Amino acid sequence: MLIDEIKTANINAMKARDNTARAVLSVVLTKYKLQEVELKSQGKEIGDKELLSIIQKVLKELADEKEGYLKVNNQERADNVAKQEEVLSSYLPKQLSEEEIRKIIASLEDKSVPSVMKHFKMNYAGQVDMSLVNSVLRSL
Repeated sequence: MLIDEIKTANINAMKARDNTARAVLSVVLTKYKLQEVELKSQGKEIGDKELLSIIQKVLKELADEKEGYLKVNNQERADNVAKQEEVLSSYLPKQLSEEEIRKIIASLEDKSVPSVMKHFKMNYAGQVDMSLVNSVLRSL
């Protein structure tokens, strides 16, 4: 499972004294544990799909953080956040391109916004940025 890879990478980052990688991997592991507890209380299991969702959320948070550092001209912190984004991005599957998204939408019978969004969320979770799907869909 993907969580095992992240745990191993976190341990290796600690051994290598790579504080940048360790910090971001620890954040992901903490959020994973919190969601695992929440889902267990509902009688559900947590898997790679939920972990990919957590990683994407952390990446969005990092992007916002980096943007804030760039606004105040703190390049050193922005570079540190960029390294963290790099570490996490390596755990995501290959993202669908805009052209691939267009082809998938074209192949669907029902091209209504809720139907298309549901299709991508069910079949391409972790492989696509939903805001990109939305913008491509609205441009058609």
